[in-house]
Amino acid sequence: MTVLEAELKRLGGMTMSQIRERYGERFSDEFGTTHRQYLIGRIAWRLQAAAYGGLSAEALRRAREIADEGELRGGSSAGAAGNPKAVEIENTSRERDPRVPPVGTELTRTYRNRTISVTVSAGGFTYQGGAYGSLSAVAYAATGTRWNGLLFFGIAKRGDSRGGAKTHAA
Repeated sequence: MTVLEAELKRLGGMTMSQIRERYGERFSDEFGTTHRQYLIGRIAWRLQAAAYGGLSAEALRRAREIADEGELRGGSSAGAAGNPKAVEIENTSRERDPRVPPVGTELTRTYRNRTISVTVSAGGFTYQGGAYGSLSAVAYAATGTRWNGLLFFGIAKRGDSRGGAKTHAA
């Protein structure tokens, strides 16, 4: 068994306080989670990167590119919610899904004997006074279950992007 394998095995037997201490030795950022497997995974990655080398220059370039795209969409690589310094930038370059009806259209769906109504807005969708970036987010808020929003509201059918929803012009 290599030194790395022994260290990785040892991580699995550590207490949370020991894992936090080990994390602090390897990372300068403050961890905001108590999720054991997440912390172990981060430490393991750092140990393996030290032993075998980190990401290639191309992989690092692509990761930075993805992070920059995330910031343009209103997020950040660290997550805007977890980073008070993160600045949300309105994304004007993102193309509107052609399957989504025009702004002002009301979409309705009956789910478990109640009617769910959502209005298409310029920046996304409005449901019960809240703003949502996707129909999937609305469907989750309304039902507590993950759905493809386009399927949930009948805009798309499985395997067919044309579909049709019950809409009312506002």
